[in-house]
Amino acid sequence: MSKVLIIGAGGVGGVVVHKCAQRPDIFSSITLASRTRSKCDAIAAEIKSSVIKTAQVDADNVPELTALIRQEEPKLVINVALPYQDLTIMDACLEAGVDYLDTANYEPLDTAKFEYRWQWDYQERFREKGLMALLGSGFDPGMTNVYTALAAKNYLDEVQEIDIIDANAGDHGQPFATNFNPEINIREVTAACRHWENGNWVESGALATKRTFDFPEGVGPMNIYRMYHEEMESLVKHIPTIKKAQFWMTFSDNYLKHLEVLQNVGMTRIDEVEYNGQKIVPLQFLKAVLPDPGSLGPLTKGRTCIGVIARGLKDGQRKQVYIYNICDHEKCYAEVNSQAISYTTGVPAVVGGIMMLTGKWHKPGVWNMEQFDPQPFLDEVGPMGLPHVVVEGGEWPVL
Repeated sequence: MSKVLIIGAGGVGGVVVHKCAQRPDIFSSITLASRTRSKCDAIAAEIKSSVIKTAQVDADNVPELTALIRQEEPKLVINVALPYQDLTIMDACLEAGVDYLDTANYEPLDTAKFEYRWQWDYQERFREKGLMALLGSGFDPGMTNVYTALAAKNYLDEVQEIDIIDANAGDHGQPFATNFNPEINIREVTAACRHWENGNWVESGALATKRTFDFPEGVGPMNIYRMYHEEMESLVKHIPTIKKAQFWMTFSDNYLKHLEVLQNVGMTRIDEVEYNGQKIVPLQFLKAVLPDPGSLGPLTKGRTCIGVIARGLKDGQRKQVYIYNICDHEKCYAEVNSQAISYTTGVPAVVGGIMMLTGKWHKPGVWNMEQFDPQPFLDEVGPMGLPHVVVEGGEWPVL
């Protein structure tokens, strides 16, 4: 059994604490820390477990983080704070000598740029100290990487094309809201699209490419839009047979209408503007006035469907396989007081931690999910709430 330090008390952080508390065979002690300790206390009060304690920490402050890690002496730090804080938390883990796990890649505060290179640059520092960093142990990235690795291991001799397709078929009933941190969500959605094709990144306008996809198990047809997502960068690096990689996400017409208006009036800007003698960032102000994603849990109904269609060769013949998960918002809320978007990110973070703490996935350095055997992870994540379905062949369209 091991002690874990969780940094970040948003929706995902709440799920991580709930699910860690369900596994006392692995997590003997849990410390939840955030800049606002009262958020941590509220999550701990929901669970009512004697193994949970809380702390206050500024995740932008390396000495403060290091001091907390040394005080708590965890075997693992799970970072579910903001992606701007990945590097400071990694620095503190190196200083204190503790393994690290996150769910999203680092991005600079002043630039909507989604690249792994900043974290991959830590490879030798972690290796030299005998420490491990596991990057992107959420759903996308995370489970989508594992699904691609499973396709490569069990179903295809050579993976040549992947389409990662993320559908939120849920409804929260609000005029406009985001299911996770609005600042991160809107930065991601409004960024220029890139996809991988024949050894190069091909850039296009944000949400400029639209298709319709008929999702399985009654989720049904929905509009999907091509956008850039970070797992494509690691997948094409570590599975070099991939010639084409695309990421698709569903957005309602209502969401897109509101987003267009907000862009047109400058509310999605991430640079500073001066107002009444104060400098403010419009997108950060917008985040403050939009509904807190945590408040959407009891309101959200419907399901998510996230998966990977992988195409390639098997025994010299062309073959495709679709690997996916469907998750119910209301069932997630009944279990952990969060909707499925937070659930599908938080559960893989816990399972990634289990892989590291049990030694099933553990080697010094900085690693992405697809660089490990997918089977032990899938053996754990299914019983913990995210089973997967594999459909070989089928009539899935070429997108």
